Parts: sequence; structure tokens; C-alpha cells
Amino acid sequence: MKLLTIFMQILFISLFFFLGAGIKEIISIPLPASMIGLACLLLALFTGVVKLKWIEKGGNWLLAELLLFFIPSAVGIVNYNEIMSWQGIELVLIIAASTFIVMAVTAFTADFIQKRQSSAAK
Repeated sequence: MKLLTIFMQILFISLFFFLGAGIKEIISIPLPASMIGLACLLLALFTGVVKLKWIEKGGNWLLAELLLFFIPSAVGIVNYNEIMSWQGIELVLIIAASTFIVMAVTAFTADFIQKRQSSAAK
């Protein structure tokens, strides 16, 4: 039953991707359809149209398995010898720096949200 719930929640989250793809087709927005869909999901969560409990387990599962989605691209990089050249070193440094920035912003955001929720609970 838990597996079915997670599956259904992932399908529900996927609907927002398809909504984003539809919006992108109708309105020429220079953003990926997945980002438009996530913005729609965020808006739906903030307005209460979608309840967090409707997508929480599916979202947690997707986050837990996130590394698996990057393995194919990481394996594909090995096929290119240019990665070992100076250009490759620059690329690796840019990837490392951008990864650090994303992790730092995520950490600060999570800390801010946790502090806000704990102060609201008091």
C-alpha cells in the first residue's frame, strides 16, 4: 500500500511537469517545462490547492533516489578524453563551484524554513 501511495504521488507530481510543458507550448517562455511545472506546483502548495500530504512521500522518495538520476550523465562523461585536458579541469572546477553554491543556498534555505517552522510551532 505504501509503494502504491508513493507511485501515485509521483504521478501527481509528474502532472505538474506536463502542465509546465503545456504552458511552455502555449506561451513561449525561455524556461524549461520542468521549471514551469515546479513553479506551478509551488504556487499550488502556497495557495492550498495542493496539500503537502498529497505529495510528501513521493517527493521524499524522489529526493532519496536523486543520485540515481545523475549516474547516466556521469558515466557518459568518461567517454570524452577532453575532460582530462585543461579545458576539462576548468569544467570540473566550474561544476564543483556551482555544486557548492547550490548546496550552500539549499542549506541556508532549509535552515531558514526550519527556524521559521519551529518559531511558528511555539
